[in-house]
Amino acid sequence: MVEFTSDFWNFYIIALTVLGVVGCGLLLYMQSTHEVDPNANPDAPVGTTGHIWDENLTELNTPMPRWWMWLFYITIFFSVGYLFLYPGLGTYAGKLGWESTGQYKEELGKAEKEYGPLFAKYQKQDLKAVAADPQARAIGERLFLTYCAQCHGSDARGNKGFPNLTDKDWLHGGEPDTIKTTIMNGRTGMMPPMGAVLGSDKDVENVAHYVLSLSGSTSDPIKTSFGKEKFGACMACHSAGGVGNQALGAPNLSDKVWLYGGSVETVMETIRKGRTNTMPAFGEFLGEGKVHLLSAYVWSLSNNPETK
Repeated sequence: MVEFTSDFWNFYIIALTVLGVVGCGLLLYMQSTHEVDPNANPDAPVGTTGHIWDENLTELNTPMPRWWMWLFYITIFFSVGYLFLYPGLGTYAGKLGWESTGQYKEELGKAEKEYGPLFAKYQKQDLKAVAADPQARAIGERLFLTYCAQCHGSDARGNKGFPNLTDKDWLHGGEPDTIKTTIMNGRTGMMPPMGAVLGSDKDVENVAHYVLSLSGSTSDPIKTSFGKEKFGACMACHSAGGVGNQALGAPNLSDKVWLYGGSVETVMETIRKGRTNTMPAFGEFLGEGKVHLLSAYVWSLSNNPETK
């Protein structure tokens, strides 16, 4: 990676920026002056370049209005001043020493001073009690739409590879504290590739049909009977009958909730190649106060907090 952090790129950016500003100035100067081709038609009218086509099609030599030209010059002077005061020339920090991270931290400090006591108040409350508070749920919803909707959707119903948070199907458990642990620390789920373990691709297909039969999905009875014995290699995680194991995060295969799809082809692909999925940790980024509110909101999506 050293080629991306060497001083060459610093000078490269400086050269591009300076050439761009100087080039704009030269172009502006060239376009604001009168020039007549000495080899052009001497009979051409004054105020033209001297070029005439098709007997009467004359190319005018009219520069842009002076006020317009000076507006462009002002932008160039402004850019020079800006590059002197603020970052823009490679690693040069600017005379004022401004940086976006400093402004970001300053804004975070103001927000923490204003909203910190509110988060602290809710953090002392039980998650179910927080979920029953309309104001807390509203704050949690805004947090969800900002940080979670990109993966789980604005309606929290998920997408392929991203769980639906509005049902009661949970890989690690749906208790409020468990949800909070997931958001705080993140999760990494891995289904190892089992194609080589099971044997042939025919065996993979048979196991896929057996897996589908566990939830009452359409499957081939003959292939299901052959796949039942081979499923023994999967029971260490998914347990007998495919009911799953929340301690391992192994999904329940006996319901009809599919993270990647429930077709034979998709189940075969999962068995053959495995799956790896990551839920990022938000504890350090958001802080426990915000995560507490967010956890209560997520729990409320599949529960009625008014009855708890």
